[in-house]
Amino acid sequence: MPFLLPKTVTQENALQLQKEGLLNAATLRTVDCSSLKDFDSTVLTVLLAWQKKMQADGQSISVEHAPEKLKVLAGVYGVSALLGL
Repeated sequence: MPFLLPKTVTQENALQLQKEGLLNAATLRTVDCSSLKDFDSTVLTVLLAWQKKMQADGQSISVEHAPEKLKVLAGVYGVSALLGL
């Protein structure tokens, strides 16, 4: 079962979302972004924290249904390859 990102990921909820994901690390193998509509670059911080945790455990995350804006942000910040975007 994938980890479903909420519609909004901003500074207001990023830390809580990051913690929630880390507590449910088994679901982080697949992160579903299909609901993601309102976000800023903090979503990258969350995804990278999860990726770091999964790599420490010898695994990685797969980001699915990434909106174009997320792909562009990842490219601007140079983290596309790290997130498989």
